[in-house]
Amino acid sequence: MNDWQQRLRASGHRLTPQRELVLTAVERLGHATPDEVYAEVRTHSTSINLSTVYRTLELLDELGLIHHAHLSDRAPTYHSASGHEHAHLVCRNCRRVTSVGRSEMEDALAALAARHGFEPDYGHLTVFGLCADCSETVDAEAEGSPGRPGDER
Repeated sequence: MNDWQQRLRASGHRLTPQRELVLTAVERLGHATPDEVYAEVRTHSTSINLSTVYRTLELLDELGLIHHAHLSDRAPTYHSASGHEHAHLVCRNCRRVTSVGRSEMEDALAALAARHGFEPDYGHLTVFGLCADCSETVDAEAEGSPGRPGDER
């Protein structure tokens, strides 16, 4: 029996094929919205519905088998808890998601967290901005664009 199966049973929940399909889909997809998980699960079983996927995602998140993060203003994105704990850098322009390991985020935030007596939840941390590629494009466009009338110096 796998660790996730033991954790599910220990919490008083049954092992169901639907729960296994949802967990497998999250692990396979990496970062996925409930709709993306649903689409993946439906390729293996047409008997599962969207509400079952949502309930299962919530349960698996509560049990710590998966984590969710908010990588957009839409639905949460789920990822497996079996990998390393990480935060996310999300480009507002191209939507690229970069995973950053906990130790790197701890190094970056240690002084700030200590100064405020705060313990960040690194697994839910998302920082929005521009990736290097999009930042270069924005800088290049700004350099090449003519100034507004009255901007002459």
